[in-house]
Amino acid sequence: MIRGKILSLIAIVVALVCHEFAHGYVAYLLGDNTAKDSGRLSLNPLKHIDPMGLIFMLVFRIGWAKSVPITPNYFNKPRRDMILVALAGSVTNLILGAFFIVGFYKLPLGSNGLELFSYIISYNVMLGIFNLIPLPPLDGSKVIISLLPMNYQRWIYSNERWFYLVLIAFVFSGGAQKVVWPLMNGYINFLSGIF
Repeated sequence: MIRGKILSLIAIVVALVCHEFAHGYVAYLLGDNTAKDSGRLSLNPLKHIDPMGLIFMLVFRIGWAKSVPITPNYFNKPRRDMILVALAGSVTNLILGAFFIVGFYKLPLGSNGLELFSYIISYNVMLGIFNLIPLPPLDGSKVIISLLPMNYQRWIYSNERWFYLVLIAFVFSGGAQKVVWPLMNGYINFLSGIF
């Protein structure tokens, strides 16, 4: 039980830190130094972990980290670049999930290693898919919002707190699980079948 919690905690930290780092790094590549200047272009967990978000992730399997600061004004093509930055976290998680699936089947891991890899796969794929849900403040919403005319963007951002409530209701009503779990299992099973 304790071992499982420790391994789960390690997996959560890996998923959250890599997710946030990816946002900051892609923004940096596109000309925004905000994350770098604020010390967030780092893989140090202390730079990214929100204690309450970590607890929620352990208890409810839905949580959050500290959002990496982004300044779209630095982008050459703000709409396109914001979409790339928004997608960076989820894409990184899904790639990490795939990478650890390969390791799960190809590396000579002991029982602890297999269990750790299993947790890392699950949390990365789950976080990657969950964040693609198009509800603020999730990354999927930033992709959709970036495609909308400016007046619609302003309306959504001015009413963002209400979308937060919708997201909370969606999560605790079980709606998020009904969306995320089938996609997560499908992704893992598909790649597992290949390797």
